[in-house]
Amino acid sequence: MKDDYIEFKKQRELGEILSDTFAFLRSQFKPFFATYFKIVGPYLVVMLIASGFYLYSFQPFFDIGSEPSDQIFGGAVMVLSLFVFLISLVLVYSISQSTTLHYIKSYASNKGSIDLTEIKREVYATLWSFIGLGFLVVLSIIAGFMACVIPGVYLYVPLVLSFSVLVFDQKGATDAYGYSFTLIKDEWWITFATLLVIGIIVGIASYAFNIPAAIYSWMKMGIFSGELDAETMTGNFVDPIYILLNVLSTLASLLLNLISVIAAAFVYFNLNEKKNFTGTYERIQNLGKTPEN
Repeated sequence: MKDDYIEFKKQRELGEILSDTFAFLRSQFKPFFATYFKIVGPYLVVMLIASGFYLYSFQPFFDIGSEPSDQIFGGAVMVLSLFVFLISLVLVYSISQSTTLHYIKSYASNKGSIDLTEIKREVYATLWSFIGLGFLVVLSIIAGFMACVIPGVYLYVPLVLSFSVLVFDQKGATDAYGYSFTLIKDEWWITFATLLVIGIIVGIASYAFNIPAAIYSWMKMGIFSGELDAETMTGNFVDPIYILLNVLSTLASLLLNLISVIAAAFVYFNLNEKKNFTGTYERIQNLGKTPEN
């Protein structure tokens, strides 16, 4: 066992979940992101390129002097890039969450070490389960918010943990969906508070990465100088620097979201330990064992 090993399978208070989330990221920063980009990288590149092309395709519609043929071409690029972006977005978010949780699973199983081959194999083996569960979760939360805000908030808390249930309990998508409500029973409020604090931290950090693009856009429009120019206002979408800043903010938001996934894993293990004492039983069974045993 490594000296900086962080035990996942134990009960934690809110403060411990927050501190251990960032402690885990600090100790595993290089191996985690090396693993992450090896698996998610190709899909991430496609998503970011499609995002850039989608923004660029607005040019003919904002250019007053553009020809109808240019607008038709721009429309075709817009539809194609949007399609590729949406497909790659689903894949990136599914594989990102799966890679993070399977990394934690490998880390916990091997007491601080990870097996890249095993992680990659399990990520692809559960890909369709993650996508299916993702659609179930999103549709349920949307339906909850459409019915009334309170049901949407209530559903969000257990369903966020359903992905951890899928990985760590090795359940199918529908079973993980259902068991998440059992796991959260009698612990909804403290779980909500934990997820809320993490959400605020990640939200503020993500917002900070959006500021450069907003400031650059305001500068282009002449807001700071007081000289508004209609042409520059409509040309912001096609400015290469503006597109680059937006792509970078999208990447930053995606990576920062991994903090929420790691925190949700700690929440899962905390609740699982309270109900099932899995980690406690394992530690009892390992008492007196030597590394050679």
